[in-house]
Amino acid sequence: MGIVSGIKLILLFVVLKFDGINSIDTTIWGPGLNPLIVLPARYFYVQYNQNKFNIADFNVLISGKTKNGNTCRIWTNILDRKDASFIVRYKLYEVCYEFNILVKNKKTLKTYWDHFDQGPIYPDECDCSKVSIDTWLSNTKCRTNIEQINNDLNQFKNVNFKTVFGKMAKLYSQHPHSTSVCHYVVKNNLIFRKCYGEYTGFKMFMDNLLLSLNRKVFLPDLEFFVNLGDWPLSSPKEQFPLFSWCGSNYSVDIVMPTYDITESALENMGRVTLDMLSVQGNIEKPWSQKIEKGFWMGRDSSKHRLNLVKLSKKNPDILNASITNFFFYKELKEKYGPGKKPISFFKFFDYKYQLNIDGTVAAYRFPYLLVGDSLVFKQESEYYEHFYNELIPWVHYVPIKRNLDDLLDLIDIMMSDDKTARKISLNGQKYAREHLAPHNILGYYLLLFQKYSKFLTSVEVRSNMDAVISTHNSPNKIACECEPEPEPEPSMTNIKMEL
Repeated sequence: MGIVSGIKLILLFVVLKFDGINSIDTTIWGPGLNPLIVLPARYFYVQYNQNKFNIADFNVLISGKTKNGNTCRIWTNILDRKDASFIVRYKLYEVCYEFNILVKNKKTLKTYWDHFDQGPIYPDECDCSKVSIDTWLSNTKCRTNIEQINNDLNQFKNVNFKTVFGKMAKLYSQHPHSTSVCHYVVKNNLIFRKCYGEYTGFKMFMDNLLLSLNRKVFLPDLEFFVNLGDWPLSSPKEQFPLFSWCGSNYSVDIVMPTYDITESALENMGRVTLDMLSVQGNIEKPWSQKIEKGFWMGRDSSKHRLNLVKLSKKNPDILNASITNFFFYKELKEKYGPGKKPISFFKFFDYKYQLNIDGTVAAYRFPYLLVGDSLVFKQESEYYEHFYNELIPWVHYVPIKRNLDDLLDLIDIMMSDDKTARKISLNGQKYAREHLAPHNILGYYLLLFQKYSKFLTSVEVRSNMDAVISTHNSPNKIACECEPEPEPEPSMTNIKMEL
C-alpha cells in the first residue's frame, strides 16, 4: 500500500470513529460511538433513511470483557423516536476491555457500525480518564461560543474574591429563612464549599455536578457563589458573581442549566426516569393521532396556572388543564379543584398542544416539552433558563401573553393551520435534540467554568470550608482500577462496515 493511500485510510478511520457514518440508507452519529468519551450514560443515534422502518430489523450489540475475561456488565437501552430513528444508550457497571459496538440490519445482514476498542473503557464513576476541557468539548462536539455565557460574564472586567467574598457572604446570609447560597472553591481539581442559610439541601445538585466533571476533565481553579433557590438574587447595583439556575430581566445572575435538567443529565439511566432522551423514546401517539387540545397539568405555584384552569373549565373542548397539588393557594382548592391525580409526563404528548406556564419562576419543564412531539405554547415571562435567548417565537414555539388573553385564539389558529403547527413543533424539537441533550448540558457548564475562571484574580480555600467528596455507597459500587492509557494507533482493522 502506498504512503498516500495509507494516509487516506487512516483519515477515513478517524472521521468514521469520531463523526459517525452516513450511508445511503442509514446515518449513525453521537458521542457514544466513541466509548472513550466518558458520560453518565453513553448514547448515539441511528437514523434510517428509507421509507419502510422497523426497529426490530436492527441488531444492536454492545459488549466487552472484564480484566478476568468475564462478560462485562453493560445495560443497553434502545429508544424508538417514532420517526425512523432511535437512540441507543448504554451504561457501564465495571471497567471493560475488548469493547465492541455493533449495529447491523438483521434482514440484509448489512453492518452499519462495528467498532472495537481494546480498552480499558471506564464507567462514569471511575476517576481514570481526565482530559482538558478543550479536548472534552471537541470530542463531544459541544459548542465553544455561547451568547448567554458571553453576556453573563461580560459584565465583569475581573472578579477579585479578596474584595467581594465578605460582601457576598454578609449579604446572602442576612435572611437565612428565605435565602440560601453556597460558596464553592475548586483548587487543583479538589472541591470545597461553605453554605449559608437554613435550607441548603439543594447543594447536592452542585456537589454532584462538580464531582462528575472533575472525574472527566481537569477543572480550572474556581471560586464562586451558587444560589440554591429558584429566584435570581444578584442585582445590577452590586453586580456580584452569583451563579443561579434561573435568570430574570431585573437581575444579573450568571445563569446555569437548571438543577432539574442537570440532575437528569447526571442520573441518565439511573434513578431519574425523566430526561431528554427518555422523553423522545416514550411518545406513543403520532402527530396525526394526537388529541387536538391544549394540555397542562401541575402544581398551583402561580395565579396564572389557576387562571388557566379557569379557562379550561369554561372551554373544555380545546383546553385540558388541571392542578395536581394545592400548596400555595389551598384556600382556593374548592374553586379550582379538586386536585387531579398526576399522570406520566410521557402521556402529556397524547395531546397536540403543550402549555408552558410559569410557576414561581420559569417552568423548568420547557426543555422536555420542546423535545417531545407536540407544539409548545410558551407564556411571556420575565424569567428565563440558560437557552431561552436562542429560541425564536413562531419558529420554535407559539408565544402567548402573560395574562393568557390570546391563548384560546392562538390554539384555534393552530388548529386551523396544522401544517404550520407541525413545522413549529419540529423546529422546537430539533433545537432541543441538538442543544439540550445530556452532553450539551455538561458542555455548557464546562465552557461556563472555563471562561469564568479567566476573570478570577485569585482563588483561595478558606479554613471553614468543607471538602466535597463522593458519598456513593451503593452495594454495587464499581471497583475502579486505573491503567496507563496507551497511545492510540489508528488502523483500519479496528473497524468494519459497508458504506
